[in-house]
Order: sequence, then C-alpha cells, then structure tokens
Amino acid sequence: MGPVPLTLLLCVSALAVLVSAAVDDPTGDDDYTWPQRKVPLVQEKQTVHLGSSEFLAKPQTELHGICGIECQRGFPEPSLDDLEQLLSYETMYENGTRTLTTVTIQELNVSNDWMGGSGLHTRRRREVYGTDTRFTIADKQYSLKYPFSTSVKISIGCSGVLVSPKHVLTAAHCIHNGTDYLDGVQKLSVGVLKERSRRKGKGRKGKGRKGKGQMKRKEEEEEEEEINENIEIGEKQERERKGKGRRNRSRRSTTSEQPSFRWTRVKQMQVPKGWFKGISENIVADYDYAILELKRAQKTKYMDLGVIPSIKKLPAGRIHFSGFDDDRPGNLVYRFCSVSEESNDLLYQYCDAKPGSSGSGVYIRLKEPGKKKWKRKIIGVFSGHQWVDVNGMQQDYNVAVRITPPKYAQICLWVHGDSSQCRGT
Repeated sequence: MGPVPLTLLLCVSALAVLVSAAVDDPTGDDDYTWPQRKVPLVQEKQTVHLGSSEFLAKPQTELHGICGIECQRGFPEPSLDDLEQLLSYETMYENGTRTLTTVTIQELNVSNDWMGGSGLHTRRRREVYGTDTRFTIADKQYSLKYPFSTSVKISIGCSGVLVSPKHVLTAAHCIHNGTDYLDGVQKLSVGVLKERSRRKGKGRKGKGRKGKGQMKRKEEEEEEEEINENIEIGEKQERERKGKGRRNRSRRSTTSEQPSFRWTRVKQMQVPKGWFKGISENIVADYDYAILELKRAQKTKYMDLGVIPSIKKLPAGRIHFSGFDDDRPGNLVYRFCSVSEESNDLLYQYCDAKPGSSGSGVYIRLKEPGKKKWKRKIIGVFSGHQWVDVNGMQQDYNVAVRITPPKYAQICLWVHGDSSQCRGT
C-alpha cells in the first residue's frame, strides 16, 4: 500500500473530528473548549552551584521497569513537600557548569485531583500497532507552516517543540539518563526546518567594510555550517552502521525531498529533579521532560502549552504529534491516534513511532473560551516506547508525559523567569 496523500489525510481527519463531535457531544460546544483554570505559583527558593557534568551517560533506546499507571494507582498523592522536591530543578549551562534550584509552590490544590476523578480508572480496548499509520510531511507547503513548523530536531537524535521563540520542550531522557548528562549534550544544537537555499557563487560585488550586523550574521552562518557538518557526519556514520544496502535505499528515497535545517546552539537546559534517580524511583516516568534555551531567538511561530483534565474532554480522544523518526532520516513525520489509558501524569497510546520521535510535543485542538476559533496547544511530551509493570508483568506501550498544572507553572518559570505570568491556562 502506497503513502496516503496529506491533502486526503487532512480532509479525512477534519471530517472525523466533525462527525465525532456531532455524535459524542450532545451537550454542545463546552466539552470542546479549552478549560479555564488557575495554576499554582512556582517560585525559586534557593540556588546552589554544583560541579561540572562528566557527560559520560549513554542514550537508552527503551526505558525498562518503569512504574506505570497500574503500578502507581496504589501510591498516595504527593504531599506539598514532595511536590516541591520533585519540581526543584537542575540547570546545565553551555560551559558544563550546573546549578540546583529548589522551589516553593503556592496556591496548590493539595489533593491534585485536577482530573476531576474521571478517566483514572477507565480502560479502553487497547489498540494494536498494525499497519504503519505515520505520514511523512515532505512537501514544504506543509512542513514549513504551523503546526508542523513548531517541530524541531535535536542534534543527539531526538525531537522537540518550540514553546517560545527561544525555548524548546523535549524529553528529559534525550539529554540525561537520571544520573548524568549524555555524551554529546555539551555541544547540543537544535535544528528548525527551513526552506533549502541555493548555493551562491563565491564571487563578491565589492569590498566594502562590514558592519557589526554583517559580522554577526557571518559568525552565525559559520556556526550553523559547522553544526550541519557535524550532524551530517554523525548521520552518515549511523547509516553506515545499519548497512550499505539500507543506506543506498535511504539516499535514493530522501535526496530530493529531504528538508534543510537552521541550527542553533543551546545556551542552557533545565531538568526537573523528579527525573533523577534516587529522588522518584516509582514515578520517574512522570518527569521525563526538559526545556532547552536557545542562544538565538527563532522567527518560527511557536505553540502554547495547555492543560486538559481528562481524555473524555478530547475530541474522539485523539492526540497528535510530529517528530523526526530515525527510519525516515531528515524527514518530519506526523501521526495521530486515540489514547488507550490515562492517569494524572501519563498518557498510554499506540501511536506508531520510532526512535528519534522522543521529545515531540503532543497536542490537541480545542476552541478558545468565548470564541469560535480553534487553537492547538501542547498537552504533553512524547516519551517513547516503554516497558511498564502491569499486574506484575512487563507490558509495552508508547507513553507520553502529560502537562499538569504544577508542571505548567514550572515550565512557565523556566521560559519566562516568573510563573505568575502564566496563572491561567
């Protein structure tokens, strides 16, 4: 079976949402509107300096032994003190130095029952993986436009999503294994899709003096070229490792359509303490997210964060995300699927995905309050394929970490430096 045209996909997807709304929403439009609620206030308490990272950790393609939804149901809700420890965070700077910041949380609903009790114990029939339902967004008229344009590629082999002109949301395991930062993170870069530019001749029309702006642009172009060369070398080595025959097929299929990236160095990155081993052994999967701050702001439109209480509020229970799957080198891959199960912090689903898509922003589309306009918001981060404990046995799922009100406030603190700027979702 050949690939499905994107135009047909968009039409079918839109029709499916409309039909689902007509069937499942007898009460009107309220269930398809972004909920309005206040989020807690997360404030910095104390920051201490740590030693430099060793950058010795190796990436994990799959996370094993994770305590999932069934495992976590027997645990009490975290207390305020517990949550403040979990949401404290580490900042790693481009020179390798680190700081640890503790936080205080104000105006928090201690019960943390923000889902309203719905969905936590609801089971849906699990969907099988079956036929590959991913779609390669190769046409630049789509890949360079919102929402696909918010997806970014991270130099060590993950994906992410722009949440501000200078900030990327991704998965924590893409940069940290719970003990140390991964090898390669010390020179981490983020690639934003751009239209492929034609190479110009080396000749110049004049030798006028260069201004500071021109010099700065030249330095940025040289840095971007260096990053591109390093990425290309790494990808070439990876293709050679996977075999000559497969490499040749990949080249033939992607040479004409492979997009180009505008690469930018990462200035600093922040990881919640809940991701660290020894802090939250049983709920480490809940904190698999991180923020990367870029050295240069991007002109690409970013996507806002959102909080949704329950899967029952999602149109057809469907989520969407786009990333750069390893088996389709350099190409943006889009998918959507229904969520099989949810808890306060995790979404279980069987969206088709391959390594490389980890860190993608999971989003949905709902109406803005008081308006007829629909708006997409990020409600989670795709963590990837995980083996989780289900009734004492290992069960495989694709897992996404959902954004809760406390996490929303924490990410707002990282992005804006002041979580009071994001008191309402």
